[in-house]
Amino acid sequence: MNSSHSKREVAFIDGIRTPFLRSQTDFASFSAFDLGRFALSGLINRTKLNGSLIQHLYFGNVIQDINTSNIARELTLASGLPDSIPATTVSMACISSNVAFTSAVNALITGEANAAIAGGVEVMSDIPIRFRKKFRQKLLETQKYRKPTDWFKLFKGLRPSDLLPEIPSISEYSTGETMGKSSDKMSAKYGVSRQEQDEYAIRSHQLAAEATEKGLLSNEIVPVGINSGESIIKSDNGIRGDSTLEKLSSLRPAFIKPHGTATAGNSSFLTDGASAALLMEKEYALKHGYHPKALIRDFSYVAKKPGDELLIGPALAVPIVLNSMNLTLNDIDVFEFHEAFAGQMCTVLKALNSTRFAKENLNRDKKVGEIPMDKLNRWGGSLSIGHPFGATGTRLITTAANRLIHEDGRFALIAACAAGGQGHAMILERADS
Repeated sequence: MNSSHSKREVAFIDGIRTPFLRSQTDFASFSAFDLGRFALSGLINRTKLNGSLIQHLYFGNVIQDINTSNIARELTLASGLPDSIPATTVSMACISSNVAFTSAVNALITGEANAAIAGGVEVMSDIPIRFRKKFRQKLLETQKYRKPTDWFKLFKGLRPSDLLPEIPSISEYSTGETMGKSSDKMSAKYGVSRQEQDEYAIRSHQLAAEATEKGLLSNEIVPVGINSGESIIKSDNGIRGDSTLEKLSSLRPAFIKPHGTATAGNSSFLTDGASAALLMEKEYALKHGYHPKALIRDFSYVAKKPGDELLIGPALAVPIVLNSMNLTLNDIDVFEFHEAFAGQMCTVLKALNSTRFAKENLNRDKKVGEIPMDKLNRWGGSLSIGHPFGATGTRLITTAANRLIHEDGRFALIAACAAGGQGHAMILERADS
């Protein structure tokens, strides 16, 4: 996609999110529906949105509740938006709200819609835990039971282990490998040391703590009441501004033991949270009194074999959008990259700055280049802020747009990796630049 080649320009009006909280903390009693509704209502209130302008809603969600399988539609109905608005739930692992966002972009580019909402939600405190397949089949058979004696057949042929719950595994279905293990392997291949990873993680936490203290993140956060409004959550709770190299270096490997380098301290944590954003065709927005923050200029999605460098996607996606826009890294003022693991981030940065990687993976003789650290994730990242799978993408876009304005920049580059060997990149341009 290259919206610069189209007469219709897509504008990012504004974005909002709930605080991102570590799972099993203050959002533990909420469902994905609850948090998604908080984010969507916050967006509507923030933008003073006339719901009749919206023509579609797209929402990302990875680990879905069967009761709200099309959570986008349930949120539309619960938020006070007109019930005539179609709604679509999408899932693309850690870039689910990115694809929700770009689905809206495509709808606006083609003229299918003039205004849309995109976002995502994940509640890792409330994942669906089910019975094992053999027992599930037995339970389904009970629908055919007609006599009380039929129930004697229920446990016939079952072992005690068949009755144990089956907890979803955060691993690749195709390879059985966790993302943490893949990050460890990538770090080893690219020579990323444990100290580099711990130092990167500390940087993320310190920058997020500083941004929180200065109120830079509050502009994108809608407060959420808990315990019937007795307490108000206004900020993320996973940020550890007091992290030190000594503390992180004392943690044991979490995935490949005992020689791995990914730990609980340099990996993103299980998170509860939701995000939402308002997009409009530029002229339509201006006509209705909305002032865009940024324009969506280009985006790309990539994929490769999951067993081979699972999380390298951003290094493949970034050069595609740069080439399409005839830009280099020197033209980018704001970088917002998803931090799944410190090892993954350091690996991607090294790959982009590697001539060998460029020749072997990008079919080009010159490396993409070095990303200046003073422009990368200056308000923290997923390692510190948190990573609700379905919601992170919209957070990245919202933060990037806000940073462009705050830092008086023109172009922002967003990138993220995802399970399945997938990746994504996007370029924003500040609307008044």
